[in-house]
Amino acid sequence: MLRQFCLATFLVSSFLFSSLSALAANNDDLDELRAQNNDWTLVKNDIAKQIKTYDKREQNKRMRSFKIDATFNAPVESVAAVYFDIENYDKWFWQVLDRRIIKKASDTEFYYYLQHRAPVGLPIRDVVIHASIEPYSKNHPYVGFRLKAVPEFIPKIANAVRMEVCDMYIKWTPMDNNTKTHEEVEGYIDPSGNIPSWANTAVQRLAPYWTMVALQRMLQLPEYRNSPVLPFKIYDYSNR
Repeated sequence: MLRQFCLATFLVSSFLFSSLSALAANNDDLDELRAQNNDWTLVKNDIAKQIKTYDKREQNKRMRSFKIDATFNAPVESVAAVYFDIENYDKWFWQVLDRRIIKKASDTEFYYYLQHRAPVGLPIRDVVIHASIEPYSKNHPYVGFRLKAVPEFIPKIANAVRMEVCDMYIKWTPMDNNTKTHEEVEGYIDPSGNIPSWANTAVQRLAPYWTMVALQRMLQLPEYRNSPVLPFKIYDYSNR
């Protein structure tokens, strides 16, 4: 009887393992097909919060690209004020430890530093970002915010893995007489170094959505809602 039970258990386990392996293989095949077709996959659709997130497996890249589509009940100035307030990134941006502006190059260009917690057992990551702003104007009816990693801009530190690739383009379009903002984000981030697939998948699927939820909370604070003074230019008044 025991021998029969063990045999049955072995057969069931073998079947489940084979099924899971086949499912994983099918998912890999789907990812490869999407990569060939340049397809985005919907990851999260929160209708109540007006947030959609997507990802995409691309050929010749080890990480997925991501895309965000969100609408905020706040003017463009408020959204920009949160993004420009680097010192408070630890209150909303994904797993931020250290943060600071390194250099203000102009009214539409600056450099900043971020340090991120990594999943348990992995070293922290840090990144240096070159940020440039495309101001709103009559012929450019949205604000563009471009972020690109510049890993050699400052020396590396001993206890962190410097992220070599962190590219994002953020687009803020005013809606309803600038009482709302439509935000669109497309980006690709490679955390560099060795990272387990489970950790990478978890971060890639969770971070975009929860960062937007946290941003919505920040937009309720009076320092961002009540005519914030911006340190950088988002309007080109000569062409408005």
